[in-house]
Amino acid sequence: MSVKVCHFTSIHSSGDTRIFVKECSSLVKAGYEVYLIAVNAKEEVVNGVHVINVDAAVKGRLHRMWVTGKLVYEKALSIDAHIYHFHDPELIPFALRLIKKGKKVIYDVHEDIPRQILAKYYIPKPFRKLISLITEAVEDWVAGKFSWIITATPFIRDRFLKFTPRVTEVCNFPLISEWNGALAYHDKPLHLCYIGSITTARGIVEMVKAMDGLPYQLHLCGSFSPPALREEVIILPGWKQVVEHGYSSRAHVMTVLNNSRAGLVTLHPIINYVDAYPVKMFEYMIAGIPVISSDIPLWKGIVDATNCGVCVNPLHPPAIRNAIIEIMENEKLSQQMGLNGRNAVSEKYNWQIEETKLLSIYSELSAQ
Repeated sequence: MSVKVCHFTSIHSSGDTRIFVKECSSLVKAGYEVYLIAVNAKEEVVNGVHVINVDAAVKGRLHRMWVTGKLVYEKALSIDAHIYHFHDPELIPFALRLIKKGKKVIYDVHEDIPRQILAKYYIPKPFRKLISLITEAVEDWVAGKFSWIITATPFIRDRFLKFTPRVTEVCNFPLISEWNGALAYHDKPLHLCYIGSITTARGIVEMVKAMDGLPYQLHLCGSFSPPALREEVIILPGWKQVVEHGYSSRAHVMTVLNNSRAGLVTLHPIINYVDAYPVKMFEYMIAGIPVISSDIPLWKGIVDATNCGVCVNPLHPPAIRNAIIEIMENEKLSQQMGLNGRNAVSEKYNWQIEETKLLSIYSELSAQ
């Protein structure tokens, strides 16, 4: 008899890459009966995953945290799974209810939430530190109550290891199987790309300024946050060199990467980025294109060790501009950097290695 597993989220889409494409799909392949509960999703069975919908109106964050969260919890409880796996800190109160009912519960910590709060534009600055401290205190207090904590980075893992030994980092590295059949480097057009949410802290202003006067195109795949930021950016001279794709499907992202000669990941060195792994950097690497990265020490260590790109001061558009020129005007060097990055992901920074950690956790919990 297969073990029934229920992933649930009130924030992420049913097609989320980490949740659905990687974790749920890996569990199905390992023989688990997998359910995924998400808000306003299409009810269907995809790749063996039973996607379950929760209808919920979008009425702001507080409504989502309490009303939508309760609906997600009730649907999850109705599944009567052996193991529950949740992905949003706002669902902690409902996860504790499941624990009281004798369920095994995994908390999947995608980001260092207390540090992330310090950079949230929608939280008034005077309140950010207090909310951050409260959030961290709550996470620390409940850490030992969960059957296991999975974290997306070693830094977050080390935070929780102070309170429970049942912590494992399962990094959000790429699936190698998604990135076959890339266009030969010399056949790629003179395009750069940026993949991900488009914000001030992620360096959109500096990227666009760096493009001013260059004979290349910068392709953006992602949504502006907040939307009003777009109006500030499109008036910059460098915007003439930008091709905007908006929020993009996985297939479209791969097409853009396949037609790019370098990927930008010049995020600002703010507190919630300096200890995080930028997923887009590893996707650029597996796509076989050089990385133009912020010189954040953790990232620079990876780029330098693998010789897969160039690191720059992300707050200095001329430095970004010079790196772009260096990559675009040295095809042989850039092609080798792309190959180095691809080899590094194939050998070390890939989901196949992380999958073994996930399955080991589930095997241990299933045997209890």
